[in-house]
Amino acid sequence: MTSSTPRRTVLAAAVAFAAGATVTASAGPAAASGGPSRPRRAPKLVDNHAWISQAQWRSGSADGVRAEGGRRPGIVIDEPAASTAYTDPHTHKTATWEYASWTSPVHRSAVPATEAVAHWNAHAPAGTWLQVELLGTYTDGTATPAYVMGRWTAGDGDTDIRRTSVDGQGDGKSSISTDTFAIDTPAGGLRLAAYQLRVTLYRLPGSGLTPTVWRLGAMASDIPDRFTVDASTPGFAGELEVPRYSQEVHKGQYPQYDNGGEAWCSPTSSQMITEYWGRKPSAADLAWVDPSYADPQVCQAARGTYDYQYAGCGNWPFNAAYAATYQDMSSVVTRLRSLTDLETLIRAGIPAITSQSFLKTELTGAGYGTSGHLMTVIGFTDDGDVIANDPASPDDAAVRRVYKRREFENIWLRTKRHNASGKVVSGTGGVCYLYWPARPTAGQRKALAAVGIG
Repeated sequence: MTSSTPRRTVLAAAVAFAAGATVTASAGPAAASGGPSRPRRAPKLVDNHAWISQAQWRSGSADGVRAEGGRRPGIVIDEPAASTAYTDPHTHKTATWEYASWTSPVHRSAVPATEAVAHWNAHAPAGTWLQVELLGTYTDGTATPAYVMGRWTAGDGDTDIRRTSVDGQGDGKSSISTDTFAIDTPAGGLRLAAYQLRVTLYRLPGSGLTPTVWRLGAMASDIPDRFTVDASTPGFAGELEVPRYSQEVHKGQYPQYDNGGEAWCSPTSSQMITEYWGRKPSAADLAWVDPSYADPQVCQAARGTYDYQYAGCGNWPFNAAYAATYQDMSSVVTRLRSLTDLETLIRAGIPAITSQSFLKTELTGAGYGTSGHLMTVIGFTDDGDVIANDPASPDDAAVRRVYKRREFENIWLRTKRHNASGKVVSGTGGVCYLYWPARPTAGQRKALAAVGIG
């Protein structure tokens, strides 16, 4: 029904995307008092930083990489720095690859962090791939290892490696769990103070091909342990017209990708939003899918997000990277502070994918419990309740749900909860994926900036 967790234990908008998405809105319950009520100012808990402009690409250290300008600046292989052999742990094939690399300047996080998640937007044609590493500095002045945050390519053909996270990384102070850097003992006070990101671009020797990276960044955070969060005040009512897809109709299909559709909440949500922005896979992309299957694009999304090491489709940055494989799309993984942030985004026409875990009794109307599940927030009712496209629904028609605001906000933002056995386990602390056009409207840029995305 729901996705496995990769770390701690309506189509009218397709026409409107170029000019800004359509929102069907009412003034909302706060309108009578002069506008939305903001929660009191709290300490900054999240720092989301990225390198995206030509000047920023030129500010890094390049070894065989060239920064390009144009309407979407990025980096490409100029002259390979060297070559290396790579044995794919999933295909067991060894191949030689030319490579070049780019290392960012040091970014001192505005939030000394207990966790960090890297993310990237890139094009990787067949026969190319990239690796992203985090090189950090702790608050005690010592350095982290060069942590591999992902080895990624868009496809999985004969000339491609298999998209993968890397297990077994740690130094006794921190470790990597699939896609997340985490301080091992946050109570001890140690934090990630600063980091660099290094991206290495690979291609088959002599091919002349190159990956292109347009955005490279990380979300660093220090979310306090909490079983409950303060309630936000409803400030906006409106609903986006987002396509509705059920993961459940794909149950048993292509079990090589996380045991089939029952676990495809993340790619199903990703597909809903990419199509909201008017992007879809081509007929050629879908030619491999059994023609008797409904919504073949969901199968494509599962294949395009699958992490061969994690053996699942729930890798956060792999989902964001998948969305950015579509023309002129941008994406990030971040954490938000409250439903007020989601209201800001929805008002600007930007839906969001949220990650949460809960018991069946904790979310009225869901009808299930989960240790980790992704769904798409598309709006708010006049009473402030959350309108979500929940892929854990029996069919597409049942995907649209309305969930009680207070319940939804708490299960999404908390970092601690009790499972069905009464054991204390972790929550995601407000994680979400955001996808938007590479050239957003002024209102969309303002909304993204308001939630910490530049």
